[in-house]
Order: sequence, then structure tokens, then C-alpha cells
Amino acid sequence: MNTRRNFLAQLVVTAATPALLCSKLLGQTPAPVKLEESDPMATALGYKEDSAKVDAAKYAQHKADQKCSGCALYQGKAGEANGPCAAFGGKLVLAGGWCAAFAKKPEAAK
Repeated sequence: MNTRRNFLAQLVVTAATPALLCSKLLGQTPAPVKLEESDPMATALGYKEDSAKVDAAKYAQHKADQKCSGCALYQGKAGEANGPCAAFGGKLVLAGGWCAAFAKKPEAAK
């Protein structure tokens, strides 16, 4: 009886090991999701994929030169078309977009 228990225990461990390894290897950080203008958080912050399409009457603080790529919350690399944004939980925003959470990036020290 003891041998049968050992066999079953080893069978369970042997069968579970590949599943656990695959889940660890394949369970890497998922790719960021693109933020849609219809997303509730995007709507709340007035996110637009094109900064030129921001409603000036509703968002008087918006300036034409403000774009996601120039925001401190934007985590994309310079020159990329889009990148993750901290204001939207790491979802991808377009570099030319804008939202009310815009905060100008600090100037680089010279």
C-alpha cells in the first residue's frame, strides 16, 4: 500500500511540474492594451488620440503644443508612436494624444 501511495504522489508531482513551469514561463507580463477614447477613465480625463481634437471650451487648460509625448506621466520612448501612461494604469496612449492629467515633463538638466 505504501508503494502505491508513493507512486501516486510521484505521478501527481510529475504531472503538475510541466504545467507549473509553463505557467511561470508563459505567465510573463502581458502586453499593454491600447487605451480607447471610450474607456471610462479616458472619458473622465478627456483623453483624445489627437491633441488637435480636444474640446477647447471644455478643457481651457489645453494648449496646442501639449501632447502625451511631452507629459511626465507618459512612459514611452522618444520617437515612438505610442507608449504606456501612468494615468491610465500603463495602457498605451498615442504620443500625439492629450488628457486633462497632462503635466509637462521637467526640462533635462544641462
